Amino acid sequence: MTRRFLVVAISVGMSGTLAGCRSAGPYSYAAQYSPTSDEQSAQAGAREYDPVMYAREAESWRKTKTALFGVVTSRAPGPGGAAYLTLKVRKLETRNLCSNANDEDTCRVTVSDRDFGVVHVLTKLAPNDDMGEHSTGIGSLVRAVGMFGEDVDPADGAPIMRASFYRHWPRYFYVTRSSADLMRQ
Repeated sequence: MTRRFLVVAISVGMSGTLAGCRSAGPYSYAAQYSPTSDEQSAQAGAREYDPVMYAREAESWRKTKTALFGVVTSRAPGPGGAAYLTLKVRKLETRNLCSNANDEDTCRVTVSDRDFGVVHVLTKLAPNDDMGEHSTGIGSLVRAVGMFGEDVDPADGAPIMRASFYRHWPRYFYVTRSSADLMRQ
């Protein structure tokens, strides 16, 4: 009951705040996922991360750009001022969930409930994503595009991506498929 109230309260509050906004905006408030122009450029030629295929053909994956969505489970300082993010990989849903079918401003980027492995991402965060109310942290959703190197995380052996592009949704600015009982597709 508490989770249901929280999702509804956030959705109502966000829709009121965003009234009058007609573009998908930085958090992609649209019925379908809407990549930014920078994102489209960055992901050109990239393939979506598949942990099973990566495990089978890691060398092949290291030669091409890879794109993925993941929920941040840990953030630490990385080399050269970068952030070292630990992500649980998620699948983007084909349609976003919306609180009101007639108002795209109530739609939220929607990812799978289940994670598909762990990946670490090294990226330089923009100032607003590095610090502040909506900074990248535990529970944030990240879209990352970059290259995998040969190195792996020493603690868990998961691959490390050096991101050339990232996009971030703070906690509560996206939903998982489990919110389908409270929102519409």
